[in-house]
Amino acid sequence: MKRQIIIIRIILIILLIITFFYIFNFSSQDSEKSGNLSRTITVSVTKNIKKIQELDYNKKNDVLNTIEKVIRKLAHFSEYTFLGILLMSLMSTYNLKQRNKFVLSIGIGFLYACSDEFHQLFVPGRTAKFTDVLIDTSGVIVGSVIIFLVISIIKKTIEKKKKLVVDN
Repeated sequence: MKRQIIIIRIILIILLIITFFYIFNFSSQDSEKSGNLSRTITVSVTKNIKKIQELDYNKKNDVLNTIEKVIRKLAHFSEYTFLGILLMSLMSTYNLKQRNKFVLSIGIGFLYACSDEFHQLFVPGRTAKFTDVLIDTSGVIVGSVIIFLVISIIKKTIEKKKKLVVDN
């Protein structure tokens, strides 16, 4: 059993490193490259929405800019939700109080979000925003809660099966 936990930890640490690299890579894109990616996704998402496509150029551009901002924030949130899932999964392999698992997962996620925003200060055309740190940290919290709920459900299922075996 101990060997299985070590293997799980190693896999989770590797996935965390890949995720940190992935986030760092996106943050390293200059504003033009990052903006082009966001605009491409926005255009793709909205291309079949007739009401948007029928707008005059200026109104359509305003709508696309608004949607693009939402997509960018959702990207932040999603990346960090995945990070929260990995962090809480790793913390759950340790014999810690549940509260400490949450605090460590959220703390590490928050610190990485801060370092990510700081890193963007050095990327041409990019800025650091505390609101992005809050969005990122919210993603970590959601990811951590998801794992907490999944583990709770698994534990309850195992307890029910054990009780059924004992009762029979």
